Amino acid sequence: MSSLQASFHCLAQLLDKPRIAWRVVLGLLIVHTGLLMYSAFVHSPTLNEPGHLVAGLSHWKFGRFELYRVNPPLVRMVAALPVIAVGYEEDWSGFYDGPGARPVFGMGEDFVAANGPRTLYLTMIARWACIPFSWLGAIVCYLWGRDLYSRSAGLVACFIWCFEPNILAHASLITADAHATALGLAACYTFWRWLKKPTWVQAALTGVVLGLAELAKTTLILFYPLWPLLWLAYRWQDRAAMTARAWAREAGMLAIRMAIGLYVVNLGYGFEGSFTQLNQFQFVSNLFTGEAPPAPETRISNPAPTTRFSNTWVGELPVPVPKNYLLGIDIQQKAFERNGRPSYLRGEWRNNGWWYYYLYAGLIKVPVAALLLAFLAAMLWLKQRVAPTADRTLPKAPRDELVLLFPTLLIFCVVSSKTGFSEHFRYALPAFPFLFIWIGGIFRDSDRNSLHTEFDRAKEYALITSRAARRLRVPLRWITPAVMLAWLSASSLWIYPHSLSYFNETVGGPLNGAKHLLGSNLDWGQDYYYLESWCVTNPDLRLDLTENAVTYHPADCFIAISNATSYSLLCDLKDVAVLRVLNASAITRLNILSETGTEPRNRRRGRALRSQTGYGLTVLAPWSATGEYGIAD
Repeated sequence: MSSLQASFHCLAQLLDKPRIAWRVVLGLLIVHTGLLMYSAFVHSPTLNEPGHLVAGLSHWKFGRFELYRVNPPLVRMVAALPVIAVGYEEDWSGFYDGPGARPVFGMGEDFVAANGPRTLYLTMIARWACIPFSWLGAIVCYLWGRDLYSRSAGLVACFIWCFEPNILAHASLITADAHATALGLAACYTFWRWLKKPTWVQAALTGVVLGLAELAKTTLILFYPLWPLLWLAYRWQDRAAMTARAWAREAGMLAIRMAIGLYVVNLGYGFEGSFTQLNQFQFVSNLFTGEAPPAPETRISNPAPTTRFSNTWVGELPVPVPKNYLLGIDIQQKAFERNGRPSYLRGEWRNNGWWYYYLYAGLIKVPVAALLLAFLAAMLWLKQRVAPTADRTLPKAPRDELVLLFPTLLIFCVVSSKTGFSEHFRYALPAFPFLFIWIGGIFRDSDRNSLHTEFDRAKEYALITSRAARRLRVPLRWITPAVMLAWLSASSLWIYPHSLSYFNETVGGPLNGAKHLLGSNLDWGQDYYYLESWCVTNPDLRLDLTENAVTYHPADCFIAISNATSYSLLCDLKDVAVLRVLNASAITRLNILSETGTEPRNRRRGRALRSQTGYGLTVLAPWSATGEYGIAD
């Protein structure tokens, strides 16, 4: 046995020890926590975060859930806890309600104005309060990978979770995407454990976790129809041995689990509006109204219920979910149905989305190393089923991997089908961790001393004739994935802490990101800390912030930005150097106008200060009375 072979064999045996494996998990969590805390510290509140925080505070203070009803309240209620503990300034004057109403963005702006620079501190501690959700995701990645494949596989899945840039970006925010991803993964893991060993205790636990997942993101409502189908598919192989009593017992467990999940959802809303009759709702989406909704002013002046169920027996049925939970689904559905909301992809703007938007975004927003690892996992999976060998180490049945991978396929297909607009790759985030675990399956042989077998097989088939090469053939199964894991972490950390703006090497990184995607994929208003630093080093310059990526005004939070924007609009522009700050979307529109001849090219000259203002903001100068400007030096 060569020294390299022996080293990998010893590493495999070492990681096979539970105590060592858990220490590795703990180390990964410590590093992951540090990355999230620092990212939460150096980034300004993003577009949606003030609204999420205000909504969470309102839930605790008033026990009402109208604000930000398009998302369930769990994550923002957790985020609000430390803010309540340290105190904050209130301004609820912007609240209003009505069919389709979304006052939360204006109220988020009022919250920032009321709390001033302290908003940054409040946002930071609210973000930190949500970090345990990401711990849960990392731990479940390890547990599921360990139980399905091996401890080494679990560690690989945990490693990917801790360093994947999209997870790092959204797990450091108040918004629910990454946190709901962790809860959704935990729910599916407990469901799989129940399939392996159906007990009433496990069924009850699965129901509780399912309810918590539903309280984080409405996308996960897909688990309600999915799980019964997966149960039937999983048990189909055992149908000959299953008695009628066994079928009835497990069906009862499944029903109890769903009921517990619904109870937890209602409990999370304090049973606000639970069991309201369906015909008492005022819907705004075509899905629930059955026709194009009336104008907003008509809906407000005529409060009669608007629903396709008004004159049917179905409308008399009570809805077993909180009122604002269903209204949130309705409002979100309306957003996906509405034509006219601009979407952007690869330099093209249009008034609806693309079915392949999330697929394309995944190819450029996910690290290349992760994509290659997924390809390697797929090739290994096919090889071991097309050409089976006696020593292969697979899950006990392909049905285990069906339970693992089908949620990914379903979530990805559902979000891709919503083509009313295409703007946020983060909507597909709940599909990610199942693939992390599947990728970990590349290392499934490590706990079974199969390195010797691989070595003998290589010699038997004479794949490599050189004696020296044969010595390297044994760990090759590990070397390639290990190099890719190192590449994944290096690619992610190279861009960190700008993980939200991450684009992989195929498009040249985040500097070229705006050529492909915009919105929360690149610039979500997170870079105003870096603009503040630029203002500190350039105190004599003045800024025009009329175009922002956020709903609040950054000058309310940042003193240096406030000083840079506090000049009189009546001053003589010849005496004041006024620089225009544009976000990535505005710059992209400017570039498109220039390329089409609508805007003169000489208005875009010089170079961008991306190293000082992050990847989302660009400073343009000068701003003259004729409207001409270029990119500042």
